[in-house]
Amino acid sequence: MASSLASKSFIGDPRTNLWSLHPDLQKLSSPAVQIRIHTRNSTKFQIKAAGNTFGNYIRVTTFGESHGGGVGCIIDGCPPRLPLSKDDLQVDLDRRRPGQSRITTPRKETDTCRIDSGVSEGMTTGTPIHVFVPNTDQRGHDYNEMSVAYRPSHADATYDMKYGVRSVQGGGRSSARETIGRVAAGAVAKKILKQLGTEVLAYVSQVHKVVLPEDLVDHENLTIDQVESNIVRCPDPEYAEKMIAAIDVVRVRGDSVGGVVTCIVRNCPRGLGFPVFDKLEADLAKAVMSLPATKGFEFGSGFSGTFMTGSEHNDEFYTDEHGRIRTRTNRSGGIQGGISNGEIINMRVAFKPTSTIGRKQHTVTRDKKETELIARGRHDPCVVPRAVPMVEAMVALVLVDHLMAQHAQCHMFPINPDLQEPLKECPPIDLAKVAI
Repeated sequence: MASSLASKSFIGDPRTNLWSLHPDLQKLSSPAVQIRIHTRNSTKFQIKAAGNTFGNYIRVTTFGESHGGGVGCIIDGCPPRLPLSKDDLQVDLDRRRPGQSRITTPRKETDTCRIDSGVSEGMTTGTPIHVFVPNTDQRGHDYNEMSVAYRPSHADATYDMKYGVRSVQGGGRSSARETIGRVAAGAVAKKILKQLGTEVLAYVSQVHKVVLPEDLVDHENLTIDQVESNIVRCPDPEYAEKMIAAIDVVRVRGDSVGGVVTCIVRNCPRGLGFPVFDKLEADLAKAVMSLPATKGFEFGSGFSGTFMTGSEHNDEFYTDEHGRIRTRTNRSGGIQGGISNGEIINMRVAFKPTSTIGRKQHTVTRDKKETELIARGRHDPCVVPRAVPMVEAMVALVLVDHLMAQHAQCHMFPINPDLQEPLKECPPIDLAKVAI
């Protein structure tokens, strides 16, 4: 009797040992059993490492770990001839970096970036952009206890459940330090959007039980200077002080609180997004919910819209003095049917309390024994102030991705001027002013 088995090589390696992949076949080894391996028509399987790349047309891959040599990103698909320098990225990296104030982690990192490829003589070349930020203030020994015991509500346990191994220092890839690559890429995306007059701006609207009333913020005229005027990044000074006080209360107790970041987009081109699976708000939800510590997402009227009737919730149309179709209200949040309508896009992202706290908690060890843990290390008592540039970055990346898709599909041929608006043209580049 002869059995014929086609070999299945993994990672594209035709030399894979069939016996090592199927040890049970060794039991079949006898003079009566012959195994023939046909390598000429072998089926090849490729294992794809998932979850580190975001986007379709402009793709961002982040790399690095919290207490490794450094972190960063590779940006592939960035349009060529965009004036870009490391200073453009550093502005938002400085907003994200640790050690900014008493209400953030005291870890001291300058988060100084360098661009290793994809930019020549001050302009993008259209090739992959490599951005690297070294880690300079690692304290791996702070995580000795946490290498044995799981932090409650952290990714320690689930990383072990998935991979069977993990980087224990600082949480590895589950650390918010991974977001450096996102913020750097988001800075590039924001610069692209700026050429079209589109602005992405986020701020803190809630810390624990301190909630900023919506009518106190004018989204039409909100400025980044208002947001950056205090350490909690709330544009209202009175509520900013209340939020800072709420964080201080838990900080001295070794505890933490959560909060909400509100993000708006002004002057978004009309027509971005798709009608079914790739709705613009759906992609925005995925983008911001991929950030560490996120637990909720609301768009436009959000859950409050469920208390309204259709006649109360609908945004009625009118024609403005420039002949453009507008809406009198904006409960849709600037997107209808998955497609942007030109009104201000607005969303809210909920962040949970930081899971690594300096208070005793019950947990289990990696060998499944119950124990108690007091986590050490340097951690934010509230993540939302530093999450503001992270949310902006992810929103900007989604918008640029959809902008490129819209340009490719709907603006390749002459548009219908009765119904569509042309995408704004970028101003010509003055080569004499490009920094070299």
